Amino acid sequence: MQLRGLTVDCIVGLYNRERVTPQPLRLDVALFLDARQAAVGGKLANTVHYGRLAGELRFLLDACRFELLESAAEAVCRYLLAPPTDAAPHASVRAATVRVTKPEALGGWAIPSLQVHRAAEEMVYRTEEEPFGRVDVIHEGATYGIYRLRVEPGGRLPPRVNEDTEGCELVLGAGLLLQGQPVARGMAFHLPRDRMHRYDNPTTTEQTLLGVYRPRMALAAKGSVEGLEGPPSEGTLYYLPE
Repeated sequence: MQLRGLTVDCIVGLYNRERVTPQPLRLDVALFLDARQAAVGGKLANTVHYGRLAGELRFLLDACRFELLESAAEAVCRYLLAPPTDAAPHASVRAATVRVTKPEALGGWAIPSLQVHRAAEEMVYRTEEEPFGRVDVIHEGATYGIYRLRVEPGGRLPPRVNEDTEGCELVLGAGLLLQGQPVARGMAFHLPRDRMHRYDNPTTTEQTLLGVYRPRMALAAKGSVEGLEGPPSEGTLYYLPE
């Protein structure tokens, strides 16, 4: 399966101007998987939902603020090859080829790009047990970390506030409550350094968030639940309507 020409205006680069002004980054990916069960049974859980995947990759490009093309390619590969979760089931991806391109980096003189190929068997993922469930460490770069926060049935991701950490979280499943209010699959929320927020999982299945934190995540910072009821802050929808 291929997903080609995904272009996002985002922060990417080392120079000062690149750290403040978004520029286009193009992403092309090829996934190597066994699609025979999907072909026979017609179920999305037996393949990869390319519409949702496009949204998740857009989210990563937006949120991570990569310094190098190498960082972007490695992070995307590690996300593509991570095992599926109950909240977002899909076929296991055996290998992935990722190309990232900066079309405007050299002002039209030439177009720099980088292509990498990785196999699932190369990847090792760390999982940490938490009172609310588990955290899968997908990738940690120099200035950011990418994690899956897996909230167990009936669990609560407690209020957190950390004055040193900024982040974004994308809701991958259906059924989570944010500040007591339902949130749709594919919604992402920016988390300022000084704002507390809480997720509850009232469902009977595990629910998953894809989180990007700058710098790396610190779950230990918690706050009071007081004043947290009411609608969540305005979010961004990364999935196409179904």
